[in-house]
Amino acid sequence: MPTTPPTSPETGLEPTGLPVHRPSAADLARVAARAAGELLAPPAPVRLGDVVPAPASVAADPAADFTLPADAVIQVSADPAARDVAVQLAELLRPATGHPLPVTELPPGGDGLALTLTGVTPDTGTPAADTDTAAPATGGQTRTTTGSVAADDLGDEGYRLDVTPAAVRITAGTAAGLFHGVQTLRQLLPAAIESRTPVDARWVVPGGVIVDRPRFPYRGAMLDVARHFFPVADVLRVIDHLARYKLNHLHLHLTDDQGWRIAVDSWPALAPVGGATEVGGGPGGHYTAADYRRIVRYAARRHVTVVPEIDLPGHTNAALVAYPELAPGKVAPPPYTGTEVGFSYVDPADERTYDFVADVLGEVAALTPGPWLHIGGDEAFKVKGAAYTGFVERTQRIVAATGKTVVGWHQIAPAAHTADRVLQWWGTNGDDPETAEAVRRGARLILSPGNHAYLDMKYAPDTPVGHDWAGLIDVRRAYDWDPGAHLAGVPAEAVLGVEAPLWTESVTTRAEVEFMLFPRLPALAELAWSPRATHDWAGFRDRLAGHGPRWSIAGITFHRSPEVPWPAERTADDRPTARPVPTQPGPDDAETAAPTAATTDG
Repeated sequence: MPTTPPTSPETGLEPTGLPVHRPSAADLARVAARAAGELLAPPAPVRLGDVVPAPASVAADPAADFTLPADAVIQVSADPAARDVAVQLAELLRPATGHPLPVTELPPGGDGLALTLTGVTPDTGTPAADTDTAAPATGGQTRTTTGSVAADDLGDEGYRLDVTPAAVRITAGTAAGLFHGVQTLRQLLPAAIESRTPVDARWVVPGGVIVDRPRFPYRGAMLDVARHFFPVADVLRVIDHLARYKLNHLHLHLTDDQGWRIAVDSWPALAPVGGATEVGGGPGGHYTAADYRRIVRYAARRHVTVVPEIDLPGHTNAALVAYPELAPGKVAPPPYTGTEVGFSYVDPADERTYDFVADVLGEVAALTPGPWLHIGGDEAFKVKGAAYTGFVERTQRIVAATGKTVVGWHQIAPAAHTADRVLQWWGTNGDDPETAEAVRRGARLILSPGNHAYLDMKYAPDTPVGHDWAGLIDVRRAYDWDPGAHLAGVPAEAVLGVEAPLWTESVTTRAEVEFMLFPRLPALAELAWSPRATHDWAGFRDRLAGHGPRWSIAGITFHRSPEVPWPAERTADDRPTARPVPTQPGPDDAETAAPTAATTDG
């Protein structure tokens, strides 16, 4: 007796009336060849747990590796933001693989958002993983930490990644979560995926399940464009670096003594006059409103929020050059191209100063869709006591009137609290009673300890760029601290997140920016993203080492820290490569910028 009803030869239909799917001989041959190839293929070159930042939960299954076929398709939920993540995945994979990777819509149904990478040939019948922890085969990596999360508790930025022989599937509650899952998938492919030209490689992803979400909601880096100006293309390149490691905020230090970098319609001389200088006497520069919007849009497409800083009441020499009426003596100071601090300030006793503050902050707020507006507040040495706190309190109210949340360096702590205000702490001593008291009054903190997170500090005494006032910071020092327990009297729940500032008094080129970011930026990203239970220096440095070849292929300049066991990189004739570090350029030297991939403004 047959166990299934026969197919009608006249109609080609099952008795149910459904059409029969008959794969062609060519389809069947491709499936068979692929299956045979997978049986004979070596294991994936990357392990499932070799991700930076470390995921919350990893359950490897070496028997479930997925190999990207040439006819692969990307299917995604019918949501415009999710579709854009899928388009970005295709843009990421196409150059190195040479595959067309069309983006299509997933069938309706299911919860949340999903993105699936699979082949178009008939399914081989291998089921997708449907549990939070796949059973690992011998030799697999399995890590379930005390910070691990269930698949139904991914929050605003978490994701789940399932890899089986049939497909790679990323699921999340938001497009941001999908995007972070794509960054993990990127790291699980061979390093050659960073190539901008086709590579003949086996594009294999290690099998298993990752379930992941961030520890802190604010994870960022700061680029100082005031001491040295960096054009839009360089800023976009930095955004790409942040997104790669799941950092979600770019703080732009837009104004200082040496330069005013953003155009303000109501005070039109600020940018052309105040922006015409920089440290060392270079030409400076500034962003038009269109430039700034382009940066904001590009960042938003990569789920990075721009945090603009207008530094007040000190660090204002460039503004005073353009508008002497703001100076206490109403006399324009000379343009400043040095690196000292604390000598300049706007007049806190003049009502015209507050017209200026309201106009500037109002225009910048209108250009910035994110919730934050940074007012600086540090090193205003000549505005003391009640004059300082009064200025900060009034400026905080001006920010609140724009609808934004105020952020300031931790020197604003003594000022009266306003709702939701955030202090950015950059001290080097973990005992700061004044900041702890501000937290008790309701402030939240972004932690940027100068002796751990300041990326303008030298790696070692012979580092050719950078400073050492906060100490030398190599990778382990950047990695070995706990944001949740770093500041005495501040509970972990008051910590909004972590930010790595890069001041640019001595940093002049894109290559130097990258040299100071890498490899410390991924270390700080792991502190901000990963559960504390995953913190392990030995494991981190081994995972980090695997990123060196990726950076080299991507044209990213980086410091080859002796603390990290970098794999040897070789030339085509199998000779070890030598990578020079950037040096401070003289006035006649050409910029030593690393090559960059073409970018498009989302």
